[in-house]
Amino acid sequence: MSASATGTTPHYFVPQPSRHPAFAAFGLFFVILGAANWINGAGWGKYSFFFGLLWLFGVLFQWFRDSIGESERGAYGRKIDISYRWSMSWFIFSEVMFFGAFFTALWWMRAHSVPALGSIDNSLLWPGFKGVWPSAAPGATASPAGTIEPFQTMTPFWLPTINTALLLTSGVTLTIAHHLLRDNKRGPTIFWMWITVLLGFTFVCVQGYEYHHAYTEMNLTLASGAYGSTFFMLTGFHGFHVIVGMLMLLFITIRLMKGHFSAERHFGFEGAAWYWHFVDVVWLFLYTLVYWL
Repeated sequence: MSASATGTTPHYFVPQPSRHPAFAAFGLFFVILGAANWINGAGWGKYSFFFGLLWLFGVLFQWFRDSIGESERGAYGRKIDISYRWSMSWFIFSEVMFFGAFFTALWWMRAHSVPALGSIDNSLLWPGFKGVWPSAAPGATASPAGTIEPFQTMTPFWLPTINTALLLTSGVTLTIAHHLLRDNKRGPTIFWMWITVLLGFTFVCVQGYEYHHAYTEMNLTLASGAYGSTFFMLTGFHGFHVIVGMLMLLFITIRLMKGHFSAERHFGFEGAAWYWHFVDVVWLFLYTLVYWL
């Protein structure tokens, strides 16, 4: 948010009645309707899904444009700044719980479900099953009945390790940009922000190549038992969050180039930085628990 003239910013801000929430709900209706029918074999579902997405993106563009305009006019005071900080904090907390659920599912399968299936109590249910997690013994939990094809597990070398270095480096470059913005050095801030965006884009490309390698050469897919499903759910959702965070940083960089934000007031920048650092931390847990253990 830009700095506003002293004494002109209202203590509270009450926006004008807006069409955006209703229009966004309209777009989401077609997204859900189309997705539900598409996955159930209805050919028209994909058209509804993509129509809803395009509509929703158009609404969000206008909604964000209006919010940015209000901020740049100095309509947001200290109370609004605090509300944005709380909102972003709770949003990130919800994301922590989201990933926590998937990490808990991974732990439960490794510590309870797989060993239980390999116990003597279940020997009649699944004869020949070895209750060892695949990262410790590749292919050991492949179905003896042949319902799950043999697969290879993903090791940390070298693509996941390269991606770890990319994300950690992007966290450093983003921190450098933040300090430069606080020193009111806009040009260097923009430079380091572009470096951060490029590192995020490279991460996504490397992960895409990793997925291609997994499917074509390792026969590791979503259908590869509990290992395959948890691997792709965790890394896939994290990759989606990287894309979202990268887009946030991209738009913040464009706003910086347009002269938005100041050394004193720039929560739009800080909120995106919080989110990116959260994505970095989640990847460190994921890199350790999924690729190493």
